[in-house]
Amino acid sequence: MSYQLSKRSLSRLAGVDDKLVAVVKRAIEISQVDFMVLEGVRSKEQCMINYGKGRTAAQVQAKGIPARYAKPSAAKVTWLNNPFASKHCEGKAVDLVPYPVDWNDLSKFDKIAKAMLQAAKELKVNIRWGADWDGDGKPRERGESDSPHFEI
Repeated sequence: MSYQLSKRSLSRLAGVDDKLVAVVKRAIEISQVDFMVLEGVRSKEQCMINYGKGRTAAQVQAKGIPARYAKPSAAKVTWLNNPFASKHCEGKAVDLVPYPVDWNDLSKFDKIAKAMLQAAKELKVNIRWGADWDGDGKPRERGESDSPHFEI
């Protein structure tokens, strides 16, 4: 079976580095699971929202972010020291999820990763997967848990 990116997914690739876009487009062609682009370029606003999750008002204010973004009871979604250091901010990262979305079926995320890594190799683009930051082929060890995330 062959899959294609939806118009919505393609629109979410606007501003993303051309090499990474090429990898995503090739990956959907060879993937064994349908997927969509959840996020490409991240706005400054979204960076502040993400940084506020799992942090107190004092913690976000210490980074120059207004206290209203603090959501200490929410699950933390970023461990970056600099709230604006995400590669999403510069168009060097994408988040991909299986379609239909099933956050609990990690095997589908693994199939997306397999396709992304194969596509990157074919196109000679160096990428990292958020579930295997150290690139040792052992996903989700030592806190590597960002299964949707790919970056150049």
